[in-house]
Amino acid sequence: MQEPKRCGRACQFIRPDYPALEAQVHGRVRDPGRPDELHFGPFRRMLRASLRPPRDGAQWTGIATRLGERLLETGAVEAVLTVAPDPADRWRPMPVLVTEPAAMAQARGMRMGYAPLLALLEPARARGMTRIAVIGIPCQVYALRALQAELGLARLDVIGTPCSDNTTTERFHAFLALLSDRPETITYLEFRADYHVELRFADGRRREIPFLQLPLSRLPPDFFPLTCRTCVDYTNVLADLTVGYMGGEGEQWLLVRNQRGEDLLALLGEELRTSEPGSRGKRAAHVRGFLKNVERAAGGLPLRRMPGWLRPLMGWLMPRIGPRGLEFARARVEMKAVETIVHLRRELPARLRTMVPDHVWRLVEGYDLAPRRGEARVDQQPRRP
Repeated sequence: MQEPKRCGRACQFIRPDYPALEAQVHGRVRDPGRPDELHFGPFRRMLRASLRPPRDGAQWTGIATRLGERLLETGAVEAVLTVAPDPADRWRPMPVLVTEPAAMAQARGMRMGYAPLLALLEPARARGMTRIAVIGIPCQVYALRALQAELGLARLDVIGTPCSDNTTTERFHAFLALLSDRPETITYLEFRADYHVELRFADGRRREIPFLQLPLSRLPPDFFPLTCRTCVDYTNVLADLTVGYMGGEGEQWLLVRNQRGEDLLALLGEELRTSEPGSRGKRAAHVRGFLKNVERAAGGLPLRRMPGWLRPLMGWLMPRIGPRGLEFARARVEMKAVETIVHLRRELPARLRTMVPDHVWRLVEGYDLAPRRGEARVDQQPRRP
């Protein structure tokens, strides 16, 4: 950016102010008395959804990409800012400014790595563009919203995708090499809500690996950076529309957060098949088990490994007895909350007071992680605009 000081004001990991930005974007803050807003942020409604027909090459069915196409087709925006694969590496994200609907197809699929997405805002403004859509992950969207008033845009549509952990593209390649003896042939990877990772290969093969059988213990302790291990916005609460999977039970999960989000959804019309999200199982025991493992890892102790003979059985059981649908999504959000507090206490305790919003402390109340003296913020209690 031409003004580097903006980074200090806009970074989610320095002194985030979610109540102020939620009020700015949605007209109100999250309401702890409204079911699920404490976990997922302000929203009008939630849906299970899928495109018909699904788009080839999409990570799920292609909802986020199709929204970008429709915004361009209708002339609502002049460009969509998103990421596409680097020509030299399909897994490396490369920021792109898409101006033609057909070109949105290049953005389908998942990337892993770091991309300076918002750096393209200045070239867009230099070209006279004032109506832009952005498809981004939470840390990108937080910075976008923090700077929005300074951008001089006539229209901004924000389509958010959830995110919890990221790493360098090089380290992601190392992870793929643990999953296959021919990692260069892997074309698709997805952590699914049925407790499996799905791999697809260039020759058309598919493979499903239960979470419990992933070689996570072979990854270095800093495989995910501290910023990702202490992210407090899994569900992209400052987007107009969040397009994810956690509460979808095999389909996509949409959180329509404001009127602009409703308008985005209306662009898809009959192409979109929707239903009410379901919820099954109980999350508390799973979150407590996760907390114990995080505490061990943060203290430098090895993770407790499940006996090899038991892993196939548990891999079969988890999709049947574990939390599913919205309860799975609640569990993941609470896991991220406890992970944030444990890692910050261990590595950067002085940052707890500035990095952890009030709603995160509320999420972990049931797991014996109440704020200690000097850890909680006093300047960000939820307030009405």
